[in-house]
Amino acid sequence: MRARRQPSLTLRSTLAFAVVAMFSVASAGMYLYETMKASVMTRSDHAVLARLDHFRKLLEYDLSLDTLRGSPQLFENMLDSEDDIFIIAEPGRAPVISVNPLQAHLPDMPVVPPGRPLNVNDLRSGSTKGDVPMRAATVAALSNGKTVHLTAAHLAVKEMAELANFRNRILVAVAMAFLVTALLGYLLLRRGLRPLRRMAEHATAITPARLDSRMDSRDTPVELQQLSEAYNAMLDRLADGYGRLNQFSADLAHEIRTPVGSLMGHCQVALRQPRSVDEYQALVASNLEELERISRMVESILFLARADDAQGALNRQPLTLSDELQRVTGYFEGLAEERQMTLNTSGDGVVNADPLLLRRALSNLVANAIRYADECSAIDIRVVQDPVQCRIEVENQGPTLSESAQGKLFDRFYRADASRHQSSDSNGLGLAIVAAIMQLHGGEVSVEQPSKGRIRFALTFKHTGPLLR
Repeated sequence: MRARRQPSLTLRSTLAFAVVAMFSVASAGMYLYETMKASVMTRSDHAVLARLDHFRKLLEYDLSLDTLRGSPQLFENMLDSEDDIFIIAEPGRAPVISVNPLQAHLPDMPVVPPGRPLNVNDLRSGSTKGDVPMRAATVAALSNGKTVHLTAAHLAVKEMAELANFRNRILVAVAMAFLVTALLGYLLLRRGLRPLRRMAEHATAITPARLDSRMDSRDTPVELQQLSEAYNAMLDRLADGYGRLNQFSADLAHEIRTPVGSLMGHCQVALRQPRSVDEYQALVASNLEELERISRMVESILFLARADDAQGALNRQPLTLSDELQRVTGYFEGLAEERQMTLNTSGDGVVNADPLLLRRALSNLVANAIRYADECSAIDIRVVQDPVQCRIEVENQGPTLSESAQGKLFDRFYRADASRHQSSDSNGLGLAIVAAIMQLHGGEVSVEQPSKGRIRFALTFKHTGPLLR
């Protein structure tokens, strides 16, 4: 079943921006709508109260009920709205003035006694058909010694129409905000994400033959600058790794071709004519040496190949370096005597390391020193400890190395002394293995020439334990 394709980042961001804009405009519109509605209803309340107060004063000082009975149209003409309600009546009698065009039902209302000022709390709410809100109140007035009840009510027909029109405008504004934000957001996001599309196109065009191509980050936005730099740094690492892999493959083919060619040559020569038993034994012994060389090379290559994934398999434990130095020098003492060399050890300390890997690294450095140091010279192996790190140094007297040669000493299959290439049993992987072991331990290996004819290799371990005495 084909996996469902996820929507694009541009589409999702556009919809998110549009929804946020829609809710923002809707929230602002609802706030304005409620504010306008409250203001309209407040004005309506004050209009009702003002009308009652005005008519109450007219009845008390200027008009009488007899005048109203003679000209009932007078009050009807004074009303501002034909839908409003106004009733003047004596208690228990028929109304003298009764204006109620919509025949709305009035709510129950208390009668405000004569002389008491009106306030908003005297108003009561009601509604008519169509849910039109109503605000009404009843007051008592004295006219020529008679008590008269005045009832006024305002039906917010026009106000509701204005609010409905305002509400519709808000809905239109919300819809327009959504559409405009979606359109502009899509265009701006398409333009803003252009560097990502260029990066994707650039990544698609990357091949082993074009690993030197890099992204131009000069016009990249600040937010994508780090991504662009990380992308170029990744290409640098890939190019370096690919170049090393090509060089490693070429060196490996060259290194294996030599012993294999030697084996084939020996066998071809032996098969051309009958040989004695001693000659065949010598041939088998010679071939066995070549096979052992190939076997050591294969083991070294496998170790280097697995080194990157061996971090979790380290058997770290505190190691006393004086004991480790004595163990390694004791193993190489016979080989050093053959070249009339002496192995000197000094210093002590503790490191947290894998004992087998540490011994292998030390053995490779000592073997390298014995192989290339001057005859009848001394090899100094010492421990230098301080509160931050611990260094194991292997220093010997030997030929001076150029700066370019020092930079390549830890490369695979590299030999600084080409003249000894054929005669030496070195496969050029010893120092590369040392570098891999130190990388596994979070340390480093370095080489320097403190003086002419002296070369010093150093294994540096960070955060060591206290010095043992």
